[in-house]
Amino acid sequence: MIIDLTDTTSSEIASALLKARRNAGSPAMGMVGTIVVVVDEASHHDAMKAANEAGREHPSRVLVAILRPGRGASGLDAEVRVGEGIPGEAVLLRLHGELAKVPESVITPLLLPDSPVIVWWPGGGPRVPAEDPLGRLGRRRVTDAAATRRASVDYNARAEGYAPGDTDFAWTRLTPWRALMAAALDQYPTKVTGAEVAAAKGNPSADLMAAWLQSRLKVPVEQRNSRGPGVTAVRLFTPSGPIALTRPDGAIATFSVPGQPDRPVALKRRTTSELLSEELRRLDPDDVYARTLATMVERDALPDDAKKVGDTARKSTAAKVTAAGKKVVAAKKPELVKKTAAQKSAAKKTVAKKTVAKKAVAKKAAKR
Repeated sequence: MIIDLTDTTSSEIASALLKARRNAGSPAMGMVGTIVVVVDEASHHDAMKAANEAGREHPSRVLVAILRPGRGASGLDAEVRVGEGIPGEAVLLRLHGELAKVPESVITPLLLPDSPVIVWWPGGGPRVPAEDPLGRLGRRRVTDAAATRRASVDYNARAEGYAPGDTDFAWTRLTPWRALMAAALDQYPTKVTGAEVAAAKGNPSADLMAAWLQSRLKVPVEQRNSRGPGVTAVRLFTPSGPIALTRPDGAIATFSVPGQPDRPVALKRRTTSELLSEELRRLDPDDVYARTLATMVERDALPDDAKKVGDTARKSTAAKVTAAGKKVVAAKKPELVKKTAAQKSAAKKTVAKKTVAKKAVAKKAAKR
């Protein structure tokens, strides 16, 4: 059921939601929270679709706010959707003029009582989410650093203004990567001498992955550019060889551990709705993300040399032994060369003597 409201109010929207539920035969709400989506006109369709798909796992009231500040008259237009394949409720709000500068005055009366609020900015997000007027309403504030230009993501401000409940899809995308690397060290406990992260240029998830590895392992972490898509490889250098997780195609990864056969791992790039569903499962503060942000600020202050892994840290014990053997061979090479030349000369003389002997035998046979 779809109800269009023009030049309306929050009270009329709430009444329309109640009417739509009754007409659909479900007067009880049965929803677990409210998802507030702050988006522009161009991308509101994809954002609403992702929120509704996430609602199949977490039925919620979805409030999509399109802010249109300007000199025109203040106004509020709404589109209420209940049913039609939507697991919860969806309201599309267009705020015009001065009203767009105070969106919290429209959103607050429409929040479900006694339930968590998740605020999501699909287009990137404010500089400090917790200080945003709508961000203050949320128990969870979700941004997406990959949706905006890399230069506009101020991680120093994000770290300084961090509040419990802040998170970013760039961090959510790393959940399977972090789980696999942590499991590798649990199954194969060893000393890590350095790490490396390869990803497409300007990928914010790679920055967060490098900061997380440095904060947990206390070793230098180097970042390398690749063709993508996204993060393509994470390597931990150990004395026995590298522990590597490589994903060149964005779908299937190869998990490599020293002394064991390589294993394929399903590591598909997840959709926006899957990322949002993960964030809805956990509403408590993410302390690991907070520490990673702090480490990221520390990495920005380090010189470039301090963020590179040296050749010594990269080489395993076997590689060092092989290198040492090559040095010994190189040191003895002149003597070996002389010995080989003498052997070749002696071999030529032997062949020459045999040839002369054969000719002499042939001459004797001819005379007879």
